Amino acid sequence: MSSTMVEVEPGVRVKVLELGAGDPVLLIHGWSLSSAVWDRQIRVLAEAGHRVLAMDLRGHGGSDAPWGRYDIDRLADDGAAVLDAFHVRSATVVGWSLGGMTALRMAHRYPNLVDRLVLVASNGVAGARQPDYQFGVPADAVEGGMHAAEHSGRLDYRRRAVGDPFGTPPDAQTLDWLQRISLQTPSWAANACMTTLLRTSQAFVLDDLDIPVTQIIGTSDPALSVRGAYWVQERIGSTLVELDCGHYPMLEQPDLFDEALFRAVTLVKEPHVRLAEGPSSHSVQT
Repeated sequence: MSSTMVEVEPGVRVKVLELGAGDPVLLIHGWSLSSAVWDRQIRVLAEAGHRVLAMDLRGHGGSDAPWGRYDIDRLADDGAAVLDAFHVRSATVVGWSLGGMTALRMAHRYPNLVDRLVLVASNGVAGARQPDYQFGVPADAVEGGMHAAEHSGRLDYRRRAVGDPFGTPPDAQTLDWLQRISLQTPSWAANACMTTLLRTSQAFVLDDLDIPVTQIIGTSDPALSVRGAYWVQERIGSTLVELDCGHYPMLEQPDLFDEALFRAVTLVKEPHVRLAEGPSSHSVQT
């Protein structure tokens, strides 16, 4: 695996991991974390014959954290710049949480670059209730408290922020690991990206979307409106895969998540799928 710093605008570089050869897949992580959350998927996708690029969003992981723009257009432009830097003409883009919103915006702004979308623990449209998206909590109800917690008790806030969205509480080792990754994101970048997550509304993007889309969600995800995911699926006819987990399907249900991810990147079309782990096998209900 190689690690490259890509200049996405003058003076701002983002870190990108590259592994494998074949059809390209770009992985984009979520708020305050990094490409480290995709470690297993980077390996298994490369083993399956894909060229995997896993980027750290600006302000996250090993990327630069400038003072300034972290809006959804800027994040999407960074993703496009990464593909351009690696001479990728088009790719499957997989985005988790805030990364899912970034991936959807990329498909809108750069339709020739995005072959298909995989939205993980994300509907891609919004992270809070908006005038054109009537699901979840209003941004005004939570944004101020999150910014205040970042200011007054950053260590405790980040631990709660990365731990609470699990379907069941994670073990201490996993929580420690995620907290360490999260703390690599400085407060100004974290606050700006949280505002982007809560204030962005892009339901209008769905009207122009003409590529295969898969949503992989957890039915016990406290950070995602499952009803909102259903709404998106009805609007665009996306494939909707439900797993019995919370906001971290790649960690909580890794085998089933990998199965769903492989189906998505190889364009297996199944409108509504529920994957459940049995004693010795997987069951699929459509």
